[in-house]
Amino acid sequence: MTEFVVVIPSRYESTRLPGKPLRDICGKPMIQHVVERGSESGAQEVIVATDDERIAEVVEGFGGTVCMTGEHHQSGTERIAEVADLCDWGDETIVVNLQGDEPAMPPQLIDQAAALLADGGADIATLASPVQTVEDFENPNVVKVVRDYSGHALYFSRASIPYPRDNSAAIDDALQHHGIYAYRCRALRAFVEAEASLLERTEQLEQLRALSMGMTIAVGIPDVRPGTGVDTEADLAAAEEALKAMQ
Repeated sequence: MTEFVVVIPSRYESTRLPGKPLRDICGKPMIQHVVERGSESGAQEVIVATDDERIAEVVEGFGGTVCMTGEHHQSGTERIAEVADLCDWGDETIVVNLQGDEPAMPPQLIDQAAALLADGGADIATLASPVQTVEDFENPNVVKVVRDYSGHALYFSRASIPYPRDNSAAIDDALQHHGIYAYRCRALRAFVEAEASLLERTEQLEQLRALSMGMTIAVGIPDVRPGTGVDTEADLAAAEEALKAMQ
């Protein structure tokens, strides 16, 4: 089994859902559900990375592990890189970035993301599933990815890719990217030290920085789709239903 650690970046402020990590779902704060999903995977350790004492107090209250980080980070990736340095993890350590607003993430997908790095053929790994509807295919908030024959990412975009030039059903080949990543620490450190690339700034997708740097991103297709991510009040209700179904 691939050895790896899980880090859950968590911040209190949220434009659409203030205090999001501590919002109640099925009688528990959302961050507790996320920690439980990480603990149900094969991870050797699960750490919540935050700069907020309110989140830290709650996590420690239910027995979770917290790493306090700086307030200056622009992304969860940067926060995870600080944890890697604070914990003095070696360059070959595999760390999975489990988003703090994914309370219904199936644990086997966490394992799958980590396992994609086991053979050493990629710097970063992530997951994607077939696009389900034409609306999703055309929605710029649904990120798409195209792969090469080895299952490595060629490009990520908010645009409809691959584009159906002859009006064929391109949706049949389209993949929707899921926001879970596994990194080798050497790649993680190199990534956060680099400046944002032109493509990253254009599409507002940080994974394009890695591709611009020449990094290899393995993209696996899971057998099940991730549960509902939480950004709005409606998402909270959907996540509650998804968790009830999982249980």
